[in-house]
Amino acid sequence: MPIFEYKAIGPDNATKKGLIDADTPRDARLKLKKERLYVTDLREKHKQVARGLRIRGVTGIESVNKQRTEQVAAVTRQMASLLQAGIPLAETLRMVIEQAPDKKIESAFRDIREKVTQGMPFGDAVLQHPAYFTELYSNMVKAGESSGALEKVLGRLAGFLQAQTRLRNKVGAALIYPMVMVTVGIVVVAALMTWVVPQVTKLIQSRGGDLPAMTRVLISVSNFLVDYWALVLTGFIVLAILFQVFINSEKGRLMWDRFKLAVPVFGDLMRKQSMARFSVTLSTLLRSGVPALQAIAVTRNVLENKVLQNALQDVHDKVLEGADISTPMKSSGAFPPTVAYMVGVGEQAGNLEEMLERVAASYDEEVDLATSKLTSLIEPLIIVALAVIVAGIVIAIVQPLMQLQSTR
Repeated sequence: MPIFEYKAIGPDNATKKGLIDADTPRDARLKLKKERLYVTDLREKHKQVARGLRIRGVTGIESVNKQRTEQVAAVTRQMASLLQAGIPLAETLRMVIEQAPDKKIESAFRDIREKVTQGMPFGDAVLQHPAYFTELYSNMVKAGESSGALEKVLGRLAGFLQAQTRLRNKVGAALIYPMVMVTVGIVVVAALMTWVVPQVTKLIQSRGGDLPAMTRVLISVSNFLVDYWALVLTGFIVLAILFQVFINSEKGRLMWDRFKLAVPVFGDLMRKQSMARFSVTLSTLLRSGVPALQAIAVTRNVLENKVLQNALQDVHDKVLEGADISTPMKSSGAFPPTVAYMVGVGEQAGNLEEMLERVAASYDEEVDLATSKLTSLIEPLIIVALAVIVAGIVIAIVQPLMQLQSTR
């Protein structure tokens, strides 16, 4: 259903602005008239295209990469509380719309409420807005609707989203400082090579005499950067584009993800983060009543590494043929033996969800340790590398100056 943005004058002669859903502009005006609002301006919110795909029912450009996870988690917890208080789903959605944190999520929930009141299941309605709600979210909601425990599932889902946000932030926060250091180092070295070095080398060359080999190399590099900076910049851009094309291909993405897992320290962190996400996602889906095969398929999409995705797809196919979950996990080689072993114990004991939660808690702690280890390793390496580069530049400049001083 289209969303219209309106300006109107109320009974108290005050100007009001807002959004309303209606089939046609005429219907929108009739709805507003019933609310004793005189419409002065009415415009339909245009549907936007994001990444070549048309996403219906939401105003503005939406992208899966920019999901507002924290907002969705907060709204989900709010819905769980309202449903537990006995408030019907349609009324719950109306209250969420009134307290929405911004216009875009308000528009999304207006469309969801409209579809729900027309008879569409809530789980299908949220899937119409992939910029906010994932397939995992939809499947858990559907399981909650079918089991009659939607409020419990939404509460569990809110906790899951918040836990995932915390896990993602841990790794991101650990990499911020090294990235800042690298950026500052590149800027400093570029300034030295393109501005400071040319000024000093002009003075040195004007005095005559033979220059040390290190100084000649520095002058050549500096002249190249000054004369061909546009070519260097273009080269970096072309390499970045080619790299992006490479990792967007199926084979390239697999090779890149395999390389990331093989990198010392960083690969260990990536694997542990993926295991924590795998365990908590599969556990949450199973506890919410999602069938095992469907839960594995959804969990596969949550993992961001192609190697682990393919391994979990193989597990899904083997389970479909009648195998248990742990056996193909062990044979894949992509999952740590401890994870496969605990999954096997959980399957035999009938408490797989509990075992997966223990695995998630364990790997969550290991992510903290691995993050600290990565930070403590990267920082001194960056400092040493920058110190060597800057020291080399300084030595190349100072050495001929000292020679000139000694010849006087």
